[in-house]
Amino acid sequence: MSDDDMMYEDEDEMNEDVEEGEGGGIEVELENEYYNGKGYMEDNQDAAIKSFEKVVTMETEKGDWGFKALKKLTKLYMQKNEPKKVVAKFTNFMEYTKSAVSANYAEKGINSVLDSVSLGKDVGLAEELYTIALQSLKIQKNERVWFRTNLKLGKLLFDHDEFGKLAKVLRELHQSCENEQGEDDVKKGSQLVDIYALEIQMYTATKDNKKLKELYHKALDIKSAIPHPRIMGVIRECGGKAHMREKEWEKAHTDFFEAFKNYDEAGSPRRIQCLKYLVLANMLMLSQINPFDSTEAKPYKSDSEIVAMTNLVSAYERNDIKAFEKILKDNRKTILDDPFMRDYIDDLLKNIRTQVLLKILTPYTKIRIPFLAQELNISAKEVEDLMVGLILDNKIRGRIDQVNQLLELDSNKGSRYWKYTSMDKWAQQLGSINGALLSRIAA
Repeated sequence: MSDDDMMYEDEDEMNEDVEEGEGGGIEVELENEYYNGKGYMEDNQDAAIKSFEKVVTMETEKGDWGFKALKKLTKLYMQKNEPKKVVAKFTNFMEYTKSAVSANYAEKGINSVLDSVSLGKDVGLAEELYTIALQSLKIQKNERVWFRTNLKLGKLLFDHDEFGKLAKVLRELHQSCENEQGEDDVKKGSQLVDIYALEIQMYTATKDNKKLKELYHKALDIKSAIPHPRIMGVIRECGGKAHMREKEWEKAHTDFFEAFKNYDEAGSPRRIQCLKYLVLANMLMLSQINPFDSTEAKPYKSDSEIVAMTNLVSAYERNDIKAFEKILKDNRKTILDDPFMRDYIDDLLKNIRTQVLLKILTPYTKIRIPFLAQELNISAKEVEDLMVGLILDNKIRGRIDQVNQLLELDSNKGSRYWKYTSMDKWAQQLGSINGALLSRIAA
């Protein structure tokens, strides 16, 4: 049996301190049989099951040994891929959580089993066990553990992109935090922040920016609780992504920096990914400040996952397109394999190409477009698009001669002249495209 198979062993079980002989002979027999079962688990699962079943049968009243034996049986049947027996044993196990053991011990046991089943590939089985646990906890009126368990179910559904089912769980969680008027109960601030964090993640994944930003602000407005830094990291990260989608680079930068600090405080490995997003936003906002100059980020500058980003920043600051593109190509796994990062690489490339283009154009009054395309390592059409953008933004004054493939720069004519000349040229191009489309439709 691998270490993974027996993950989430309870700390209190690993450090058992049972007084032998307590309760008479039957107590000693139960203890011996339980430890016999534990001894068989690595080499003989069937023998282990037999011992644990015997413990449950021997116990005249529901107690600690039966509770622990049923937990082991549930996990063993998971490993043997016998879902019906898993369900049966877990149902029996939940009966023991009512009064056979302390509330804290019961919660640890429930979490141990649910964490184990969540690691498996059978999501349907996991959902069934969660349903059994939640129904039992509701009957017991154990609201605190019910809430935590339902939140764990929500996280499992999120991890498997089951957004329809997740929405149902979120509704139940929200209802549990409502006051008599059907509004969010401010006294339950900690629970509300947890719900918002999960809901914000869902809307980030489904790209519903409107609802995401609404919940993001609601989460930040809660003052009746001090959330765990990891939860605040999640909220801030998702807020940053929402701002990025609307090209609000500075707001995104602020949120990613806050998220990074929260993740760092919580000791979460997510801090590294968030630091990458911070660097991305920093470059997009054309900041002249190196993001690794901050006290919080500096220690991670040499991290293997971050080195590629520091090199990217360096190339970006030098406006070195070839180095920039090479870094992207050589570090595909670190940078481009992240879908979120990949969405903004074109914006970064446009920024750096624009800066290089402006630098190249400085001494010229006329310059050939093919030469610029070669220098920027892009097509002539892409160069033209960049130049049109620069003219419309009043960053250069000039006229594009498409026939001779030239950019004519002139500082004598006013910026309004060049702007409207370029707009006229752009309108002509759109008209040509429209005409071609109409001809195709007519044909």
